Amino acid sequence: MKSLINIIVKNLEKAVLKDSWLEKLVGKYSLIGDSIFFEPEQFPWVKELESNWMVIRQELEQVLQNVDELPNFQDISKRQYRIANDNLWKTYFFYAFGFKATKNCQRCPQTTKLLEKIPGMKVAFFSILAPGKHIPEHRGKHKGIIRYHLGLIVPEPKSDCRIRIADQIAYWEEGKSLIFDDTFYHEVWNNTDGYRVVLFLDIARPLRFPLSVINWLVNNLIAASPIIQEAKANHQQWEKEFRI
Repeated sequence: MKSLINIIVKNLEKAVLKDSWLEKLVGKYSLIGDSIFFEPEQFPWVKELESNWMVIRQELEQVLQNVDELPNFQDISKRQYRIANDNLWKTYFFYAFGFKATKNCQRCPQTTKLLEKIPGMKVAFFSILAPGKHIPEHRGKHKGIIRYHLGLIVPEPKSDCRIRIADQIAYWEEGKSLIFDDTFYHEVWNNTDGYRVVLFLDIARPLRFPLSVINWLVNNLIAASPIIQEAKANHQQWEKEFRI
């Protein structure tokens, strides 16, 4: 069964990367349009997150007291090694496709309460970029997901901490949302002397029927895939070793 799921997921990834009919249909049936960036007003839950950003940041600051002990992204998800092969991209996971990082959630109870109200939330973690970190150009493989960043710690100067998505440059702001389609090629720089931290979410794209059902199926196949199961096991191993 696992091998069958793995084959299906790999074939779906290949189809998306070839600008497939499925990717085009997702754009066509999208209830929020088909663009690089999206407006916060298109997602009713964003307002509450932004209103509580300092609550989230206070819990983050407790986490950052042990930043060197946090797992690198590639320690959790081996497939990230191409874009994260050093110790400059730290993660603090809450959720990932049905998996709940229980101890992490218990350490950040207010953040967890806010996350649990978000419809279609698939992935949630603190994304922590150390000074000097560059994430090379890459793209997401599933257009049925929308990428969300809430700025929590954004160092200056602004021009040295940025993201390029397609041919557009964007900058994070503390307490503000950045929402985009990560199937467009994007690249990130933190050329400052400080840490850049965002609350990083993947949200199921709102779609009209029947694409809503297909997207539900794809997201469930991803959740059951060996890739996610391996990441879950890696995180559970880290949790056993992490003490605060």
